Amino acid sequence: MRRLLVLALLLGLSACGPRSAADGTPSQPLQAQVLDGGVPAAGGEPVKVEPWNVKGRVFPPQARIGEPFTYELTLTHSKDQRFELVPPKELEQFEVLEQSRQRLDSADRSVTTFSLKMSAFEIGQLTLPDLVFELTAPGVNQTVSVPGMQVEVVATLPKDADEQGASLFDFQPPTEVPIRSWRLVYVLLGLIALGLIGWAVVKWLRRPRPQVVAVKPLAPLNVRTLEALDKLKSEDLPAKGREKDFYFRLSEIIRGYLGERYGFEALECTSSELLASLRKLRTPGLPEEQLMRFVSESDMVKYAKAEASAESCAKSIAFGYELVEKTYVPPAPASPTPPPNAPGPRVS
Repeated sequence: MRRLLVLALLLGLSACGPRSAADGTPSQPLQAQVLDGGVPAAGGEPVKVEPWNVKGRVFPPQARIGEPFTYELTLTHSKDQRFELVPPKELEQFEVLEQSRQRLDSADRSVTTFSLKMSAFEIGQLTLPDLVFELTAPGVNQTVSVPGMQVEVVATLPKDADEQGASLFDFQPPTEVPIRSWRLVYVLLGLIALGLIGWAVVKWLRRPRPQVVAVKPLAPLNVRTLEALDKLKSEDLPAKGREKDFYFRLSEIIRGYLGERYGFEALECTSSELLASLRKLRTPGLPEEQLMRFVSESDMVKYAKAEASAESCAKSIAFGYELVEKTYVPPAPASPTPPPNAPGPRVS
């Protein structure tokens, strides 16, 4: 019964006008704003939201910097409505020390009071942060915002503090104080050391290792030359319209054979130098006239852009086979050297 009487008294005071606290601080009506969450329809008809109001007060209205003051919001609403305060996020000028919620229900109305004990860190006329509430009722789920009220924050020192030299002992807003720390340096040095160790490990794993390569004995000159001619013949460059490439390749094969066979630098000689060098050497079986004809024909195709028929190309590569057959002489096998103590005549 006492609870109902107190609630009736509160409702009567709120209906007559702004109420005052025990310390004489009046409550002021505030205009709330719906942020989101509309009123859903039920059965095709929109759900009616019962009216409610909110009043707020700050006591004491003038607070000293760093000392606590109370911010109180009183919501008068229907019994089927419930308000929950969304905890305010981190604030720059204020700090929330405590918060409480109290609800009183009467026969048809309810009063919910939220009290926040706060402190300020700046001097002057400050605006408290907007508070957000979750409103729930049958068929209703809304988020509403109540604007913050004004609070005057004054210094803790008397007016003549500057004259008395006490201004340095007043409360100051939070400031950042740099503290020397070597942690970042140690972390960077550790990362550099790990990187160097990793690099050294990778370098060691990728180090060149000695490999035993089996050296394949070089095939005889005639075998290598005939293999090169066979490969050139199998590519059939004249049929592809590449007569110039064909003569370049064939000339290189024949020049390489002659240079290795007779012991001179044939690949770097001009055509006239090639023939002059061969005339100075002993070249048994060398078909000199056919060689001169081949050199002249190949030069015309390579440098004078003369056309070459498939028949002339076939005759040229046949000349390569014929040249190897007529001029190649297998090297004489090396005679084994007898051991020093072998019986028989000695060569001095």
